[in-house]
Amino acid sequence: MVGYAFMGAAHSQAWRTVNRVFDLPARATMVAVCGRDGAKVAEAASRLGWAEAVTDWRALIARDDIDVIDVCTPGDSHAEIAIAALEAGKHVLCEKPLANTVDEARAMVAAAVKARALGVRSACGFNYRRVPAVSLMRNLIAEGRLGAIRHVRAVYLQDWITDPNFPLVWRLQKDKAGSGALGDIGAHIIDLTQFVTGQTITGVAGLTETFVKERPLPAESSGLSASSEGSAGAATGEVTVDDAAVFVARLSGGGLATYEATRFATGRKNGLKVEINGERGSLVFDLERLNELEFYDATKPVAEQGFSRILVTEGEHPYVAAWWPPGHILGYEHSFTHEMRDFIEAVATGADPTPSFEDALQVQLVLDAVERSGAADASWISVVES
Repeated sequence: MVGYAFMGAAHSQAWRTVNRVFDLPARATMVAVCGRDGAKVAEAASRLGWAEAVTDWRALIARDDIDVIDVCTPGDSHAEIAIAALEAGKHVLCEKPLANTVDEARAMVAAAVKARALGVRSACGFNYRRVPAVSLMRNLIAEGRLGAIRHVRAVYLQDWITDPNFPLVWRLQKDKAGSGALGDIGAHIIDLTQFVTGQTITGVAGLTETFVKERPLPAESSGLSASSEGSAGAATGEVTVDDAAVFVARLSGGGLATYEATRFATGRKNGLKVEINGERGSLVFDLERLNELEFYDATKPVAEQGFSRILVTEGEHPYVAAWWPPGHILGYEHSFTHEMRDFIEAVATGADPTPSFEDALQVQLVLDAVERSGAADASWISVVES
């Protein structure tokens, strides 16, 4: 695994757990974790359960005892690491969004296609696909329980940078993160809605905004050039990504969709919610009620209609049989364990894991279209792969 911070910790927990929970055709061995700071990565290896710590990811892909490279770094290094790993014959799991630009994502897809022909697999880590309630949502839609999809509403709301004195971390710098709320959390709801509906976004019109345009430089980032001085004399730097993005979209099946991704929704910590309205019913998923799915079945007699709460903890529900008795709820971390479960099973059986790099490129094309639309006063932009 390359990278050991927030996503690295989540992935490590999943790698540690997956073979203890699921009966799989292969076993994951946590050989080595990589980071630039030798002392910090050594501490992370010990804490997260890795056998070894290294500071050069190139050394990892050159080793014969490593089969998989798990990329958990900021977006600016995804393409370089993933392409090199695929060319070296390593299976690759790469965190979302796939890359910082469409061109980088296309290069990653080209490498994945070439490697696939040699039996080398790759996938992008959109973990919310693996929440049992989300998988059930997809299954119900695929069975036709909603009929034709009319409307999609998706929001992802956070508030962790509402304080203007919050420092200029890498997620607020375009050269490292690619974009702000749009790519960081907007990518999740783009992928999630396309996943559950089985449709793609064909066009968008959107707006983006950066509310706080200057922030204090982190203490450890003194090497960054300061663009001004804060009120307390602290050096500040420019925020070069969006704080919020909103857009409307059209789906390939003809339905309409609205999306909102913001890190300025005061009081919202990780508020992801998706509602799908169809001709025969509606489904609602709320991440703050992760084990539940709301279902409105319009085919029932009028006197019996109303939103029903499905507690998605039965053994018949996706992934759940491997865990606890009904009613014993799962959490955020389980989505990553399910991600590793699906990845291991696909690689071990010679199947192509999902979402593929091609799937992730389609999300990247939507992100790019929203950015271009916002820069052109919400002009309509078609989402087309050329």
